[in-house]
Amino acid sequence: MEWRTALQDTAPLDRRWWEGFGDPQLAALVERAGAGNADVRLAAARVEEARGIEAASRSLLLPTLEGGLTAGGRREVSAFGQGQDSLVAQPQFRASYEIDLFGRNRAGTEAAQAGVAASQAAAEATLLSVSAATASGYVTLLALDARRDILRRTLEARGQALKFARDRAEVGYTSRLEWRQAEAEYQATAQLLPQIEARISIQENSLSVLTGEVPGEIVRGGSLAALRLPLPPEVVPSELLRRRPDVAAAEYRLAATDAQMRAARARFMPTLGISASAGAAFSDLLADPVALWSIGGSLLAPIFNGGRLQGQFDAAVAQRDQAAFPYRGTVLNAFREVEDRLALLARLGDQKRALEAQRTAVADAVRHAQNRYRAGYTPYIEQVDAERSLLAVELSLVQLNVDQLNAMIGLYQAVGGAPRLTIR
Repeated sequence: MEWRTALQDTAPLDRRWWEGFGDPQLAALVERAGAGNADVRLAAARVEEARGIEAASRSLLLPTLEGGLTAGGRREVSAFGQGQDSLVAQPQFRASYEIDLFGRNRAGTEAAQAGVAASQAAAEATLLSVSAATASGYVTLLALDARRDILRRTLEARGQALKFARDRAEVGYTSRLEWRQAEAEYQATAQLLPQIEARISIQENSLSVLTGEVPGEIVRGGSLAALRLPLPPEVVPSELLRRRPDVAAAEYRLAATDAQMRAARARFMPTLGISASAGAAFSDLLADPVALWSIGGSLLAPIFNGGRLQGQFDAAVAQRDQAAFPYRGTVLNAFREVEDRLALLARLGDQKRALEAQRTAVADAVRHAQNRYRAGYTPYIEQVDAERSLLAVELSLVQLNVDQLNAMIGLYQAVGGAPRLTIR
């Protein structure tokens, strides 16, 4: 199998891929999110829970040893009809072991081990998702800053145009129409700044919570234009299934349900157990302690249980089948996500070159429109139309840069560039 879209320049996959964007603050935010995000910490706690279940399941393969001590005093009537006091102590040790003839306990242990691996892979998938969301959120924040800078420059330019139109109207060179048109354009731009400021604050709060901190200001490491677009990771389809943590989690869940099915099948078989105990009896009525011991075995086979074991086995088979379908769906979705990002990156470069050429042409048109208006050859509306086109193109360029960066972030997430999860 090969990808539909092939990229010429690639680089080996780096698990600390966010450092390739060249912004130290972005890297710091991702690190903080990996350590403090609530979803990541919850996933780590689930791994610890799975490990506890595995330890409890593994204990079924080992013998159990118990120790106890019973002691007390009593007064009773002796054979001669007299009251008699006595102190009695009896220490005892008991050992028992179930021989796993048909692998029921071992299958349960294997299911628990697969559960640990699935939880670990799911935790890495959560960490990868949080890392990508943090990087994307930081890119969005820098894009909002870039849009604010464009609006400020546009507002300054329209403020100068407003002053020019007002001065011309006041001396009677033009009518008040152009003055009011310039003022309307200035206010239309001015009202956009509070909107972008509010979006910046909201994005900063979102990033703060994502890193596990209270909402607050986010320090920038640079600008959107300063971010580097790293080379796409080198990946082939055959490696994808080994790298994606969500694929690994689905595979381990399938293995766990298969082991549970084998354990359910083994419940139809007899169980063989052996037990032994040893102790001693101490009493002030005895000249010497009396040794006590016992040893025995048991063989227990199911005869009639009203279909309980068959029902449990049928449920385990159905659960195994249910785990198989999501595994296939996860694999297909992994291939689709990678191909989608590859196709997007391959087309965005061409789109950016065309948009940059358009910006150059529109900027030149604005310059000519301004000169013609100041010379009195054209009305103000011609300059306004050109400036509107330039503003739209500049904002589109910002969005295109964001799309490229987010497509690269998504590609690293799609190929399974998961950092290592630290379980505390």
